Amino acid sequence: MHVRAYLRASTKEQDANRARDQIQQFATERGLVIAAWYLENESGASLNRPELFRLLGDCSHGDVVLVEQVDRLSRLNAGDWGRLKRSITDKGVRVVALDLPTSWMMMEQGDELTSRMMDALNNMMLDMLAAIARKDYADRRRRQAEGIAKAKAQGRYRGRPADKERHMLIVDMIKRGMSWSQVTKATGASRSTISRVLHNYEGSASGMSST
Repeated sequence: MHVRAYLRASTKEQDANRARDQIQQFATERGLVIAAWYLENESGASLNRPELFRLLGDCSHGDVVLVEQVDRLSRLNAGDWGRLKRSITDKGVRVVALDLPTSWMMMEQGDELTSRMMDALNNMMLDMLAAIARKDYADRRRRQAEGIAKAKAQGRYRGRPADKERHMLIVDMIKRGMSWSQVTKATGASRSTISRVLHNYEGSASGMSST
């Protein structure tokens, strides 16, 4: 049995490594060795998570996926959660979450009846916590949209502030002849963001030259 730890944060500004010490302590206290760590900054509401699927691809039957909380694994809607869960089940992988004590017993080898009963109980608890995580995500998105709509109605909404330091870095890298792919890899900016930054820079530069 190999134990593989999965760490996720939603944005580049958040630290996906934040829970590493807590997970390591949990494993050490149980005499477990973490074979590999998988770290990514992607939304839990999306199945577009390369590191998670790389982890599953590396797993063998009976391996353990160790996460801090179930919501690190899923804030997915019901359909996408069903697809991810099938991928986990097909690989014969056991999910252990620090916030789900019933899952801790999945690391122990018992008789067939006990193992099947614990597996059924843990699957039920995983489904429940995944549904709660999705509801929490949907509620936060709804409140955010309501807040933006109210601010717009009152003329107070200015949008998300630009990351001027990163924008200047993008412009500098492009001016030094780096490709868009290299800039994306180095800064995490999408191609649409790079395009917008360059468009704004060229516009401001032409405006200054005409004055």
